[in-house]
Amino acid sequence: MRILLTNDDGVYAPGLRALRAELKKIGTVTVVAPAGEQSAVGHSITLLAPLLVQEVLDENNEPMGWAVEGRPADCVKLALLELLDEPPDVVISGLNAGSNAGINVLYSGTVAAAIEGAFFRKTSIAVSLEYTKPKPLDFARAAQLARNVIEQLLDHPIAEGALFNVNIPSLEKGPIRGIRVVPQNVAAYTETYDRRVDPRGRVYFWSGPDFRCPDPHPDTDVFALAEGYITVTPLQFNLTQAATLETMRAWKWH
Repeated sequence: MRILLTNDDGVYAPGLRALRAELKKIGTVTVVAPAGEQSAVGHSITLLAPLLVQEVLDENNEPMGWAVEGRPADCVKLALLELLDEPPDVVISGLNAGSNAGINVLYSGTVAAAIEGAFFRKTSIAVSLEYTKPKPLDFARAAQLARNVIEQLLDHPIAEGALFNVNIPSLEKGPIRGIRVVPQNVAAYTETYDRRVDPRGRVYFWSGPDFRCPDPHPDTDVFALAEGYITVTPLQFNLTQAATLETMRAWKWH
């Protein structure tokens, strides 16, 4: 099995390295990932600047793939259109430092990279690890759990271009309680900004760290993750509101 591995934390991120080590147990892994941090860039792409590409070696000085001076979606585009000799069987994005559940899915560069793979009709899986404290994360253990979920997904017959979002709960919570297939929570998050004034008297704002879902809704990804379950959510990128579409077609337009 040929695996394209990418992320939004950057090609040197420990989460990507840990997941690569696990995925090598089930296939041939090629990395095409951003050269630097690209968290929360969503599905932006680079249009007005060149995409510089550099080959990257792993810890054993063996070829690992490419670092791209661009966004996560850029990385997948370049990989599929230019860099890979053969198309991958699956696109994996992660292992992200921080969960991508609820409306975070819409901001996430990790999920955007997986969506880009699905655009190209490749089975695509985004994988993220929740953290609750600013301390080193156990990416090695989380990568093992991620591989287990990925293998189970790929063992089932799934449609071409299928897209999945996987979140692993903070391992500090204790043993994983299981795996739950749940929908995305779409409740608005609580957000804050810290208002400050710079030395020249100009007002600026710094996004606060308290980015929480106040209404987790039972039987959704946010709730299940908080309860210690690995969550798996099938996603789609067709944003059409089907019910409203049919209603509007009956309107008399002039």
